[in-house]
Amino acid sequence: MPTAIKNSKIDITSEKSTRELAEKLTLYFKGGEYIFLYGEMGVGKTTFVKYFINKFQTDEQLKLTEVTSPTFNLLNEYETNNFTIKHYDLFRIKNSSEIKDLNIFEKNEKIITIVEWPQLLKNNNAKPINLLFNYENELKNRTVEIKGLSSFQ
Repeated sequence: MPTAIKNSKIDITSEKSTRELAEKLTLYFKGGEYIFLYGEMGVGKTTFVKYFINKFQTDEQLKLTEVTSPTFNLLNEYETNNFTIKHYDLFRIKNSSEIKDLNIFEKNEKIITIVEWPQLLKNNNAKPINLLFNYENELKNRTVEIKGLSSFQ
């Protein structure tokens, strides 16, 4: 299991620890939630999303899908038996007016919304769980901080 290090940062340097964290976090989501992922390119955001989605698929005995970054098309959707997971990547968006047509804040208890690069999202009623991915020790290690999920241990 990923271990917490100073300041509530969780070490996700290995892909295995990233997978374990993503799988553990699935227990806290039932639909209707927003997850905002912050961090530099290559720090592990899409890898986290892959394991997060694949855990739901495994638990529901569904075929695992290839989870890729939706940088080019902005949105990938994944179906489970219980809900849809919408995975947005807003890296290419340059101003907030481009976001209006994406319908990111659709109110639906059957959707889990994950957004990479959410910096332009403002003035919304969502109360997201924020995951802050960081490089540590001159890029040798990676960590994540979880904000907005008070019961996570």
